[in-house]
Amino acid sequence: MMAEVFALLLVGHWLADYPGQTDRQAKRKAGWTEGKDDPHPGRHHHGWGANLTHAGTHVAICGVLLGIGAALLPEVTLHPAPTVAALAWIGATHSVIDRRWPVRWWMENTGQAEYLARGGAQHVDQAAHALALLVAAVGLAA
Repeated sequence: MMAEVFALLLVGHWLADYPGQTDRQAKRKAGWTEGKDDPHPGRHHHGWGANLTHAGTHVAICGVLLGIGAALLPEVTLHPAPTVAALAWIGATHSVIDRRWPVRWWMENTGQAEYLARGGAQHVDQAAHALALLVAAVGLAA
């Protein structure tokens, strides 16, 4: 069952992270957005609204796909408490990872500073999300 659940969660992640994410969410989810060229200085935006809305999209889409999987795939049997815990884990980890500082910190402290400078953060970000989804899938299959 773990493979089926992981596939459902991964597809849910891709749907929420790409077609399901607005430009506004992508720009603001990491945190403070005011820069030196901001046309409205003094209007700081902390980004939590965009971040949590985006993470909530992940929870909703993954929840729907898990429900469809449980209805259509005999291998997938879900129980309420572990399913809620897995979806909460997905939302929480997605929110933290998307603040961007954890990925930047990881890359700066594990010998990947050059990769970070060349735009590698998106790939490390996706690897972190995949690891979180794997933990959720293992938890649901246990």
